[in-house]
Amino acid sequence: VKSEGPKLVPFFKATCVYFVLWLPTSSPSWFSALIKCLPIFCLWVFLLAHGINFLVSHRSASRILAGLIFSAVGDAFLIWQEQGYFIHGLLMFAITHILYSSAFGMKPLDLKAGLLMGLVSSSCYAFLYSYLSGPFTYLVAVYIALIGFMGWRAVAGMQLCNDLWTWTKLSACIGAMLFMVSDLTIALNKFCFPVPYSRFIIMATYYAAQMLIALSAVESRDEEDCRKRS
Repeated sequence: VKSEGPKLVPFFKATCVYFVLWLPTSSPSWFSALIKCLPIFCLWVFLLAHGINFLVSHRSASRILAGLIFSAVGDAFLIWQEQGYFIHGLLMFAITHILYSSAFGMKPLDLKAGLLMGLVSSSCYAFLYSYLSGPFTYLVAVYIALIGFMGWRAVAGMQLCNDLWTWTKLSACIGAMLFMVSDLTIALNKFCFPVPYSRFIIMATYYAAQMLIALSAVESRDEEDCRKRS
């Protein structure tokens, strides 16, 4: 907390700016896109503050940074979703989930966690299916599969049963779960029925998820510091 906390101060300030201004979604503009993306920009700075050499030498950190870049582009597209850019935003976040899954890795495999996430993802899609039409019938299915896969890899990394978990792996796991809550709220609100306080739920869980996933990128840095001390 002492080492990483100060680097996250700009992110917390930018998040507060977003919720204080609370720009209306009915009048999209480049200024509103900037305010919405600003917390994600701050997470770019958070990772870059660990050094370019760190990002180059640790693939997981560089992939999380790339995921944050695609997230910011997706956020900008979603500002204009009523003008036909929702699918563009969906594509950007699909790429984000692929990058995050790659960053979390495939070890340990943990098939039980994979089965659980598969059941959760299938249940969500089964509920949404009757509300979907046209290309969204397939696009949402692919997106749910990707975010479910990302959630599986984050949960699998925890290794609670083997007592091998770390605070950064816990951050990745909680972050992935919050991301799923945020996206499920978007889907319910857009395709099914109005969700009370949907915008607050979506953005609060989204920003928290991105922060926690960005924090998980310092895992390899922690291991490196431990080796130097020993």
